[in-house]
Amino acid sequence: MPRQRRKTPADPNFEREAQKYDNPIPSREFILGLLQEADNPLSYDEIAERLKIDDEDRLEALRRRLKAMERDGQALCNRRGAYLPVNQEDLIRGRVIGHPDGFGFLVPDEQDDDLFLSPKQMRGVFHGDRVLARVMGVDRRGRREGGIVEVLEHNTTQVVGRLKIEDGVGILTPDNKRITHDILVPPDGLGEAEDDQIVVVRIRESASRTARLRGDVQEVLGEHMAPGMEIDIAIRAHALPHEWPDEVTAAADELGAEVAEADKKDRLDLREKPFVTIDGDDARDFDDALYCEPEGKGWRLWVAIADVSHYVQRDAALDREARTRGTSVYFPNNVIPMLPEALSNGLCSLNPNVDRLSMICEMEIGARGALKSYRFHEGLIRSHARLIYEDVAAMLDGDAAQREQNAHVMPNLETLHQAFKALHAARNRRGAIDFDTTETKIVFGEDRKIEKIVPTVRNDAHRLVEECMIMANVAAARFLKKHKVPALYRIHDQPPSDKIDDLRDFLNGAGLSLGGGDEPSPADYTEVLKAARQRTDQQLIQTVLLRSLSQAVYAPELDGHFGLALDDYAHFTSPIRRYPDLLVHRGIRHVLRKGSGKAFPYSHGDMEQLGEHCSMAERRADDATRDAVAWLKAEYMQDKVGETFPGVVSGVTGFGLFVEIKDVYIEGLVHVTSLDNDFYHFDPARHSLTGERGGRVFRIGDELQVQVARVSLDDRKIDLALAQEAGQPSPAAPPTKKHSRRSKRRKDADAAPVAAAAEPTAAAPEPEAKPTAAGPEAPAADDDAPAPKKKRRRRGGRRRGAAGGDTSPAAEPSPAKEPSSEKEPSPGNEASPGNEASPGNEASPGNEASPGNEASPGNEASPGNEASPGNERTRGSGRGRGNARRPRNAPDEGNSDAPEPGNEAVPPPRPEADKDGNTIVEPSADRPAKAKESSGSGRGRSRRRRPSSS
Repeated sequence: MPRQRRKTPADPNFEREAQKYDNPIPSREFILGLLQEADNPLSYDEIAERLKIDDEDRLEALRRRLKAMERDGQALCNRRGAYLPVNQEDLIRGRVIGHPDGFGFLVPDEQDDDLFLSPKQMRGVFHGDRVLARVMGVDRRGRREGGIVEVLEHNTTQVVGRLKIEDGVGILTPDNKRITHDILVPPDGLGEAEDDQIVVVRIRESASRTARLRGDVQEVLGEHMAPGMEIDIAIRAHALPHEWPDEVTAAADELGAEVAEADKKDRLDLREKPFVTIDGDDARDFDDALYCEPEGKGWRLWVAIADVSHYVQRDAALDREARTRGTSVYFPNNVIPMLPEALSNGLCSLNPNVDRLSMICEMEIGARGALKSYRFHEGLIRSHARLIYEDVAAMLDGDAAQREQNAHVMPNLETLHQAFKALHAARNRRGAIDFDTTETKIVFGEDRKIEKIVPTVRNDAHRLVEECMIMANVAAARFLKKHKVPALYRIHDQPPSDKIDDLRDFLNGAGLSLGGGDEPSPADYTEVLKAARQRTDQQLIQTVLLRSLSQAVYAPELDGHFGLALDDYAHFTSPIRRYPDLLVHRGIRHVLRKGSGKAFPYSHGDMEQLGEHCSMAERRADDATRDAVAWLKAEYMQDKVGETFPGVVSGVTGFGLFVEIKDVYIEGLVHVTSLDNDFYHFDPARHSLTGERGGRVFRIGDELQVQVARVSLDDRKIDLALAQEAGQPSPAAPPTKKHSRRSKRRKDADAAPVAAAAEPTAAAPEPEAKPTAAGPEAPAADDDAPAPKKKRRRRGGRRRGAAGGDTSPAAEPSPAKEPSSEKEPSPGNEASPGNEASPGNEASPGNEASPGNEASPGNEASPGNEASPGNERTRGSGRGRGNARRPRNAPDEGNSDAPEPGNEAVPPPRPEADKDGNTIVEPSADRPAKAKESSGSGRGRSRRRRPSSS
C-alpha cells in the first residue's frame, strides 16, 4: 500500500508572515509546534518535507529561520543535524558576562536570577556570548550554578591584545580583561607580526568548547606605546564598527555637497530669520540652530534640527550602517561618526551661511516658562552665525568687543536669554535634579601626549542651549504620543525601592531625610541637595544620591524622565549622531505627510528591538571611550611615580580609598594595606573605613596627601599611597629597641595575626616599603633578616611555616568624561538633568542586566554591573575583626564565593551635563581590582599583613 503523505495543517500566523515577506514560510510558532508533535528530532529535509517546501527560495528562507530559532534558543540542533524544541522549563537562555578572575555569570533573557558559571564552564565561551544553560545546583551562598548546554551565538570572533612570541609560537593576551583566554597563534598564523606588538587575532573555529583557542593574526596595529594606540585598541576591543562599506561611501557621495533645488520645494522657508548655532570650539557637526522672538508676555522659540531623515532612507545602505553603529563615538581629539563625514560634517550639518534642510519645532513659551503649544515643520534655514559657548556667555555678560562683532545676531541672543531665564525657573519649580559636578578636557601636546587636563566651566550659554533642547524633546514626545506613532522614548525610571531604602538609611545617619514615602519625587531629591549645600560632607551626600538613581534607556513605552521631572521625553535634537533621534524624526515626518500615525513602517516590536540595540550601542561607546581615556591618564602619570599631590577621597571600598588628585583630575587607589597600623572596617551604608584601634575614619570628600606609587599602563591602573603626615613616623622606620632572636620567636609564637601594616619587629629593621601590584606594601618582618642556622627539630616539635604578605589590587582610574564637540550626552549614560545614569544602573553606565551595565552600591546581583566604590565583595569586606584576622586563601577558580561580576569597586562617576539636560555619568571601570597573594619567606612565623578585605 503506498505511503500516505502527511497532511500539513494551516499556519494560523500565515497572514502576519505574508505581510512581512514576499515568499512567506511557516512561522516560528508553527515550526515549534511541528517539532513538539514529532516523535523524534527532525532533520532539515524532514522539516521541509512536512511543511511542503520544495522551491529553492523558500528552502533557503527555512534554513535561515531554523538558524535564527537556534540562535534565539527556541530550538536545538543535535550532533546529527536534527532539530528538537527547547524545553523552557529545563533550559535558560541568556548572555554571558565574563569576569577577570576566570568565572562568569549568565544573565537570563527573562526576568530571573543570574546563574554563576565556573571557570570550567567559561572555558569555551567569551564575554557577551549567548548560550543555553541549565541549573546544576546551588552554591553555599544560595546562588544557582549553571552548566552551558549550547552556544547560541558567539559575540567574539576577533580579539585585540599584545602578542608574545616564543620559539616561533605566539601567545596573545587579550586587552579586554573580561576575556581570560590566552590565544595560541601557530607559526602559520603569525604573518608579519613581531614580538610585543599590538595585534588583532581572528579566532579559529574549534572542534569543541574545551579545545585550546587558536587564532591567526589579522591586523598589526603597531608598537605598544605608539601615539593613538589607545584608540585603535579600544575600537577593536569593543568591536566598534569603524570602517565604511563601499556601498555606504558611494551612497553618501551621490548626495552631493549642497542642497538640491528640488529638495527646497514645499518647505517652510525661514532663511531670513537669524538662526544661530552654539557649540563647543572643537565641534564639527552642528545638529541644531536656535531663534527666538517675543510674543505677548512670552516668547516664540524655534529649534531647527538637521533633517537627516530626508537623506537617510529606511533600510538603505546609509540607514543599515547607521543602525549598526547606533551612535557616534567621541574619543579625546577623535571621533567615529554614525554617518559618513560627507553628511555629518557636510550636507546635514547646519553650517553657517549655507542653505540647509531642517526639521523645525516651533514652540510658544509662556511667561513662566511653560510649553503652551508646539508645531513641527519640514523647513529650510540658513545659520547666520557659528558661535561658541564662551563667546555667547561673554556677550550676555556685556563684553563690548564680542557684542559689536556679532551685532547682527545680538537681538536674537538677548531674547533667547530672556526665554532661558523663564525656562530655567520652571525647571527649578518642577524640582528637576541638578548635580554640581566638574567636567574636564584633555589638552594634547606633541605626538598626541597629554599636556594637561583642565576643567571646563558651564555657563549660561550651556544652560540656554540645554533648556531649548529639553523643550524640543518634550514637544516631540507629546507629538508622537498624540498621534500614536510607535517610537523610541528616553526613559529614566524612578529609583528602585531597595536603593531608596539604602539611601534613607544613609541620610538618617547623616541627620537628613528624604521625603516622598515609597516613591520620592525629583523635588525630594533636590531638597536633600539644598540641605547639604553648606555641609562639609556635601560631596559624599551628592555621590550617594547620584548612585541611587536608575539608568536611562531607550524604549517604546512612555514612562517619563525622573531626573528631569518630566512625564514626556524623547531624543529629537541629535539625529546626526544618535539613531533614536533619527527614528523620532521619521515618526514626525510620517505624521506631517500622512496626517496620522497609521501605516507607519515600524511596529511596537520593532521599536523594542531597536531600543535594546541603541541602549547597547551607548554602553559600548562609553566603555570604549572610558578605556581610551584611562590609558591616556595612566600614560600621563607614568613619569610622576614618587611625586606627592593633594587629593580628595572620591570613593571608599572594603579594600581601600579612591582618591582624585586635585588639579590633575585623575583618580587612583590607596589600598587598605598601605594605611596606618590598624584594622579597618568598611561601612557600606556610611561609605566609610574606620580604624578599629586608632579610630581614624576615611570618608568621601576627605582631603589627603597622596604619593603616586605605581602606574600600570596595560591595566590602566594608578596606585597611590598616603604621603607621610607631619609628626607621624614612617611605617618603614626602624625600631629603636632591639630584642634577642629567642624573645622574638617567643613573641611570634604567641602573637595573633596583625593588622594591615604590621609593626616592625626587633630581629631586623623592616626595609622600606616597595611598590607592588597595588601600591607600596611592607614585606613580612623576617623577609630580609639573615637566615638563622638550622637546628635539629625535636621529636614531636612543630615546624613553623612561613607566612606571606598580601599584595593589594591596583587602582582603577575612573576617567572623567571627555567633553566632545557635542552638547548632548554621549549616548547611554544620562541620569537626570544632570544625571540620568549612575554607576550601577545601566547599562549602569532601566537598570538592565546586560553587558556593560554599571552597578551602584548595593546593586550586586547583575553581572557586568560595575559597582560603585563600596559595593565590592572582597573577603571579609566590612565584616568585622573576626573575618579580618582569618587567614587568607589563595584564589580558587571554582570558588563559589567569588564576587558577582562587575561588583568590583571602582571610582565614582563624574556626571557631565549636556544641552538636553542629561548628564553623562562615567561608567564604572570595567576592570575590577583584584586582591592577590604573594608568599613570604623566612623561618618562623612572619608577621602577616591584614587581609585586604578588612
